Amino acid sequence: MTGAGRVRAAATRLATAVRRAAAAGRRRSARYSELWRRSLQLRVAVSTLALGSAVVFVLGIVLQNQITGQLLGTKESAAVQQTRAAVGIAERELGGISGDSEDIRNRLTSARNRLISLSPDNTAGAFEPVLVNDSAGMPPAEVSFAGDYAAVPRSLREFVQRDTPTTVTQIHTVERFGAPVTYLIVGTPVLVPNSGSQRQVGLQLYMLYPLTAEQKTISTEQSTLVIGGLVLLLLLAGITNLVTRQVVLPVRRAARAAERFADGELDERMVVAGEDDVARLAQSYNQMAESIQRQIHQLEEFGTLQRRFTSDVSHELRTPLTTVRMAADVLHASRAQFPAGLSRSTELLVDELDRFESLLGDLLEISRLDAGVEELVAEHADLRAIAKRAVDSVRVIAHNAGSELVLHLPEHEVTAEVESRRVERIIRNLLANAVDHGEGRPVELRVAAGPDAVAVTVRDHGVGLRAGEDELVFNRFWRADPSRNRHTGGTGLGLAISLEDARLHGGGLDAWGEPGLGSCFRLTLPRATGEPYTASPLPLPPDDAAPAAEAEARPDPVPEEAHR
Repeated sequence: MTGAGRVRAAATRLATAVRRAAAAGRRRSARYSELWRRSLQLRVAVSTLALGSAVVFVLGIVLQNQITGQLLGTKESAAVQQTRAAVGIAERELGGISGDSEDIRNRLTSARNRLISLSPDNTAGAFEPVLVNDSAGMPPAEVSFAGDYAAVPRSLREFVQRDTPTTVTQIHTVERFGAPVTYLIVGTPVLVPNSGSQRQVGLQLYMLYPLTAEQKTISTEQSTLVIGGLVLLLLLAGITNLVTRQVVLPVRRAARAAERFADGELDERMVVAGEDDVARLAQSYNQMAESIQRQIHQLEEFGTLQRRFTSDVSHELRTPLTTVRMAADVLHASRAQFPAGLSRSTELLVDELDRFESLLGDLLEISRLDAGVEELVAEHADLRAIAKRAVDSVRVIAHNAGSELVLHLPEHEVTAEVESRRVERIIRNLLANAVDHGEGRPVELRVAAGPDAVAVTVRDHGVGLRAGEDELVFNRFWRADPSRNRHTGGTGLGLAISLEDARLHGGGLDAWGEPGLGSCFRLTLPRATGEPYTASPLPLPPDDAAPAAEAEARPDPVPEEAHR
């Protein structure tokens, strides 16, 4: 491999590693985000800890400032008092000093030694005195001092040089033996008379008080505050976790009980312990569950009675209907011998008997579906052939309504494990429904196949559906406009039976519609009976659904009352 090839390979491996790391980060972030959304206990604990941390931090800062200020204030007060006492000693030691620089330096050294040797009773602690003969404007070469004059900051020297009877303090850090040392420096002027004259010599006294002990105290105080804050947060976390568990665990038990109740375990109840709010919640939940269970049993009994009544009536009507049918067929065969009015009545009688017989058939079918006695006799079949047979069965009705049936069938086979009779009945019902509400416009039928499902859509361009009617159309005997003229003479059970047939296959039947844009019904079935499918091969709403703006601009708008 050439050098360029190795570089490209390395770059590819690096990019792959980066993508994997990013994907892993996104997965972890998604898990944490889901945990945050789903866990009330976590949210309460984290929120309490965050607020507690803020309170502990603010409280620690306040306490530290108070303790530090108190320590430094006590130190400064004692240092000023000690410095004032040292000024009196220095004035006595330096009285009658001459103007000779050598004499000034010797007297300053002697006075400094005197101050060091004293051990006054005070609380300021150890100190280092510095005596300086440094008046404002004096050249640096003529400055005389005794002590560590370099440790005194320039800002403090300039302030004391003004000869104001003021004691000034300042905290300053200097290097001593390679390590920083912080001092509280107290500076004050010392005025002594000159030897042989009444003129006073301007001297300065600086007392350097090391803050080592105070720094250790502050450091100990900071460590104590940090450790105490962490311990407090840990205790707060434990208390929060305990309290939230006492509140969240009953809620979780209630949620699990509600989920099991919703899954059909109607005997599921919550355990009532104590007399607190959670116990009252459990009692209320149990009372609600008992009421719902009782009403569900009543509805089941009522539904069973209703289905049994429908089935029994339908069966009982079969026998008289057969007799009436035979008599009506005899009259219909002899209608040519009757007067015109009687002949027309004979034809109407036969037509209504046909409709009544169709209604009885639908009622028996829906009764069998409700009873769960219907069995699926599935076999591998080509949906294209089933769709063609359904189209042929409604072609005459479509011609009478002025609607053209347009088929969009794929060239390859669309095979699935279905019961052909039921699927043909579903498609026939959808086509008849589309012809009834298509306003004489074309009705389109599409068939498509996916990897794990097949689908059929029936699209009309008629009045469409109002909001919410896409669910109501599958209700039994439901009609938005009962006065509407129908071409098929339907019983109002066709779509309900079609939905049950689709569910019997493990599939689904969906509806879409917009006022003035028409409607579309989609049948989706798995390729194999009992196998789940991921998605339908055909979209809903359909791809040719026009936007609302185009619908409003259509040249032939449909009146609002002309809905299904």
